[in-house]
Amino acid sequence: MIDPPYFNRDISWLTFNGRVLEEAANERVPVMERIRFLSIFSSNLDEFYRVRFPVIKALKKIGEKNSEHADAGEQENIIQKANKLILKQQIHFGQLLTQKLIPALSENNINLVYNNALPEELNGETTAYFLSEVLAFLQPVYIAEDTAFFPENNKLYFLVQLYDGVQQEKLVLLNIPSDHLPRFFSSVADGVQHICFLDDIIRANLSKIFRDVTIGGCYSIKITRDAELDLKDEYSGELSEQIEKQLQKRDQGLATRFLYQADMPLRMLQMLNEHLGLQNANAVEGGHYHNLKDFYGLPVNNKALFYNQWPALPLNLTDKELLADIISRNDLLVNTPYQSYDTILRFFNEAAVNPAVEEINVTLYRVASDSKIVNALISAAKNGKSVKVVIELKARFDEENNLKWAKKMKNAGVQIIYSVTALKVHAKIALVKTRRNNRIVYTGLLATGNFNEGTARFYTDHILLTANHKLLREVELLFIFLAKREKPTSDNQINFKELLVAGFNLHKRFIDLIDREIDLAKNGHPASITIKLNNLEERVLIDKLYEASVAGVKIRLIVRSICCLVPGVPGLSENICIKRIVDRYLEHGRIFIFGNGGNAEVFMGSSDWMNRNIYHRIEVCFPVEDTNIKKQVSDLVEIQWNDTEQAVIINDQLNQVKPVIEGQPLASQESIYQYLKTIV
Repeated sequence: MIDPPYFNRDISWLTFNGRVLEEAANERVPVMERIRFLSIFSSNLDEFYRVRFPVIKALKKIGEKNSEHADAGEQENIIQKANKLILKQQIHFGQLLTQKLIPALSENNINLVYNNALPEELNGETTAYFLSEVLAFLQPVYIAEDTAFFPENNKLYFLVQLYDGVQQEKLVLLNIPSDHLPRFFSSVADGVQHICFLDDIIRANLSKIFRDVTIGGCYSIKITRDAELDLKDEYSGELSEQIEKQLQKRDQGLATRFLYQADMPLRMLQMLNEHLGLQNANAVEGGHYHNLKDFYGLPVNNKALFYNQWPALPLNLTDKELLADIISRNDLLVNTPYQSYDTILRFFNEAAVNPAVEEINVTLYRVASDSKIVNALISAAKNGKSVKVVIELKARFDEENNLKWAKKMKNAGVQIIYSVTALKVHAKIALVKTRRNNRIVYTGLLATGNFNEGTARFYTDHILLTANHKLLREVELLFIFLAKREKPTSDNQINFKELLVAGFNLHKRFIDLIDREIDLAKNGHPASITIKLNNLEERVLIDKLYEASVAGVKIRLIVRSICCLVPGVPGLSENICIKRIVDRYLEHGRIFIFGNGGNAEVFMGSSDWMNRNIYHRIEVCFPVEDTNIKKQVSDLVEIQWNDTEQAVIINDQLNQVKPVIEGQPLASQESIYQYLKTIV
């Protein structure tokens, strides 16, 4: 049998980022939202260089072939493909910005100064700002043979060329303090809003830093270093150990990308490579400005240039009784950001002050910077309740914030439980135990996304509020297990019947559910699978979907970013269709619908189908049993599947093709908002 095909995960992810860039070119999207898509594209690309490039290069250096990873030659081919794709995307980025979006801003009396001198009418203001605010944060470092300077990861710098009186050249690295000051300076003159980069204000005032010398040139640079990866979260066994050995050789983080202004003289480029140890970094020509993810905060106040806001819809709930009492009668579903997150905040706030509540358990993965939920948990502990929080300190790029909140909670009397090494707790669950009529009753939350009121404003997620005792008893068993800080093994397995929990039964249950559809198809019955995920990589499950396709199961996949399954291959995956949706909100929910011969089973949860989620995390997926909520979830997925405006079809060449419009055009996020208005 020929080995089944798989898309490379990194090339697949880069096509997703290309889809983000397409939204910046979408003329139906308001101008400032298009600029924000440029920002998201730039931020994503930075993360790619921090997280993925070190692993790709390490795999290449290892140079061994195994069942899931290419050999050294193939890894080099992947690197070349990635570089070509990135270069193509960056050219498109520059053209969109300079030829489309900056002129569009100008039409609205907004002058974004880009690759031009500062407007003369602002010289007085910008100079005063430089002298009073900026100068205090500047830290020039002269480069010499013995210079021991380590540019910070993803921070902005100038390389400044100076000549003294005898024309002796000196080179200086000068920081651009955008981590302390706003990246943009804004001022209105004669009815026009002028927006200038902090970079340009510094460029224009270099003579006030370097006096009595001649300034020969000034070039922007940025160095991207690898993130601190726990590679066991991505790979398993000997391969993980080999990669870790490669990355342990780095010095304060391997430089993965050296971004430099394109007109920098080659001699200076070579000297920086040598002095800063950048020989192995991917050298990329850039423009005058880096970190264009900062465009997300461009200080434009014209509301007409942004999306029309869709006010979050409140759930029609009485305030005459406790939310827990409402949940005890019927499950509730909150669909963010379409529906208000206030219901979730109310759940925690009421539990914190309700004298009948005895215990609160919750998992936290990415905590909001000013978390109302954490403050409620602190209040609950101070009110004498037993509060147990499983907090994940290894949540990439959120480690510092999570640690800050963990210390605050611990000081307030909250019992903090950290996950074990190399095993992330990614589950989104909460359990409240309340004493009623001398017995303990359970209420809880199970979600597809983090308990984070910040990201809930722009991540599409689903939170189930339930008093289902069978379900929540298993949630309690999982919290008891997590408190032991053990890894799941054959000796400590929990026999989950309701929940699908990674490390216990999740992988097997999904395989069993697919097998049931295969059996139905083979016996001539209707068989279907509809799945919505962020990422699809794990090959055992992909192979099982291939098997289901061959058996005649109709499979529909909505995959936001990484997708390694190749659809439409004759005799293998011709019954599989894959779509991707990029719109104003980030698609984040995970939903699994198995046809079951007409009596569909619906699951939601935290787990993507990636190696890390399946094998190296605690994930929780859960059944949707309430008839009305099950219909609601199915309706939402159906609306998304029929999207003709923001969806693309991924074909067998990894190209993204617009769907054929049959009937009225449909943008699923807008249609979902209108649909949820009808839900009572």
